[in-house]
Amino acid sequence: MTKAIDFCFLLVKITIALLLAGMVVLVFGNVVLRYAFDTGITYSEELSRMFFIWLTFLGALVAMREHGHLGMDMVLRRLPPAAAKFAALLGHALMIWATWLLISGSWTQTIINLNVSAPATGISMAWFYGAGLAFGVPALLLLLWDTFSIATGRVDVKTAEFVRDSEEQAALEEPATLANPILKH
Repeated sequence: MTKAIDFCFLLVKITIALLLAGMVVLVFGNVVLRYAFDTGITYSEELSRMFFIWLTFLGALVAMREHGHLGMDMVLRRLPPAAAKFAALLGHALMIWATWLLISGSWTQTIINLNVSAPATGISMAWFYGAGLAFGVPALLLLLWDTFSIATGRVDVKTAEFVRDSEEQAALEEPATLANPILKH
């Protein structure tokens, strides 16, 4: 099961790279065409905006799986074990609620805009709002799994890393983790 999930997230990372490459080609190509040939790609801005939205949501999903979002768990580490577990469960419950709100709102907007076409490309605007669903559903599953792991004691909330304190700390810890495979989580 883990290999299947890893493969799915590899496909998500490849999709992110392709979306970024598509954005670069569309925007750079449009700039060159406008300045050099006094013409442009009509749908460039609209399509690159849609690529950016999908790239952002998919990137947030990958960061959520890798616990790469920045955060602060200093208080959690200073609480007694039972209080830390309660606080972690409460925090996850709030994240599940917020994710559910995102899913329900994205679903509603996707349905409302199913027959609405984007002005330049003619693509259904449901694709625009569907990015929230593409993030929300897997994110909800990840949050539910993390909550289950905390509730059943599979994860010790005092030592687990749910977030990164800073990007600098992650950069400092990365070479040590790569050099010593025992330090990998």
